[in-house]
Amino acid sequence: MVGLQPLRNIFKVPELRRRILITIGLLLVYRLGCLVPVPGINTAAVAEMMEAATEGVLGAFFGMANLFTGGAFERMAVFGLGVMPYISASIIIQLLTTSVPYLENLAKEGEAGRKKIRRIERYLTLGLCLFQGYVWVQWVQRATGMTGVGEQIISPAVTVWQFQVMGVLALATGSIFLMWIGEQMTEYGIGNGISLIIMGGIVARAPAALGRVLLTVDWTFEGTAGQMGLITLLGLVVLFVAIVVGVVLITQGQRRIPMHQAKHTRGRRVYGGQRHYMPLRVNQAGVIPIIFASSLLMFPSMLIRALQAGYPRIYLMLSGLVEHQGFLYIFLYALLIIFFCFFWTAVTFNPQQMSDNLRDYGSFIPGIRPGRRTAEYIEKVMTRVTIAGAAFLAIIAIVPSMVSAATGLDPMAASFYGGTGLLIVVGVALELVERIETHLLMRHYDGFVRKGRIRGRR
Repeated sequence: MVGLQPLRNIFKVPELRRRILITIGLLLVYRLGCLVPVPGINTAAVAEMMEAATEGVLGAFFGMANLFTGGAFERMAVFGLGVMPYISASIIIQLLTTSVPYLENLAKEGEAGRKKIRRIERYLTLGLCLFQGYVWVQWVQRATGMTGVGEQIISPAVTVWQFQVMGVLALATGSIFLMWIGEQMTEYGIGNGISLIIMGGIVARAPAALGRVLLTVDWTFEGTAGQMGLITLLGLVVLFVAIVVGVVLITQGQRRIPMHQAKHTRGRRVYGGQRHYMPLRVNQAGVIPIIFASSLLMFPSMLIRALQAGYPRIYLMLSGLVEHQGFLYIFLYALLIIFFCFFWTAVTFNPQQMSDNLRDYGSFIPGIRPGRRTAEYIEKVMTRVTIAGAAFLAIIAIVPSMVSAATGLDPMAASFYGGTGLLIVVGVALELVERIETHLLMRHYDGFVRKGRIRGRR
């Protein structure tokens, strides 16, 4: 529960107040940049194209792109690529760190090694920005024929090569600038800057989603054909609250393995012998499995769509992979999410390394021998925990499709009932509250949240 006094305490701490104001200011710069179109873009034609491409594979691609860019993609703004090139570069480097000896050695060198890895990430981000910007420009040149827009998306005031050069440079510069904003927010603001940028873009779409919901309400108890009544609206509100509570519980959920620290004597004093815990997160993989699964399903959907004109019979047989509310699509989507949960956990979680670290620091799990037995025990526990986390992610990912199919809710509004957006918003909000808690408790103030698991005064 949050009262007014904790909010007052936030602005009584000069450093915390300064960090919050810097974070808000940089987020405002980000939102303003989402409104500036790429040079040479015909904004009227863009609006017509986005209105036409709301369904099918193209609509699903637009929805995912807008989710991570805060609507900048549908406006074709200079921040149209968002921070996805930087996130992609970070994921690639993280995967390579476990397999490339050079990067693995850098990760073990402490802060100096991490600086070199961050430098490599920046160079890779620049390369991805230029490549994705070029693909974006080529796609825009062909978008008129793909979506049936009445007028050209590229303004007649510029030539094709001018648009190509300006478009690639504008998108790459905007994405690199966003990366810099995120780093400044992390260093001088509060919370992780990249995560806050993504969260800000998702939250910015909430008013439009709420407006679409209110337009479909009949304001009678049972409603009419094509419009929902007050009973359905109340049920959606209760369902949303229940889903958010479930996401918070699973995001904060941990499996704590009890541990003991071996006693050792220095002089006349005895150290160690304390009991502590090794926390294993239930949702170890985060939102990565949902992103991978949805991206992977886009490619067969695009291929099947291409068969519609020339091979209608084959298209009818495989059309279940195209319909996002169909049983086959939902089943494969959930199956891929479960697979990528185990895959990402296996890549990022190393039981043998954790066992070696415990042995080096003189800690052990009661009843388990140090070394190989400890690694096997940690791996077995993590596998069981991952099963619960994977099942939860699969359920959360398919809830928006089920809600949209059952109630006829707009897909944009239904996306707030689960999936990547809700997981990101809840996770970043929890991290932000914990950071504020830490600053307040360091200065002998009451915490931001007086009750609950986030509470720091224990």
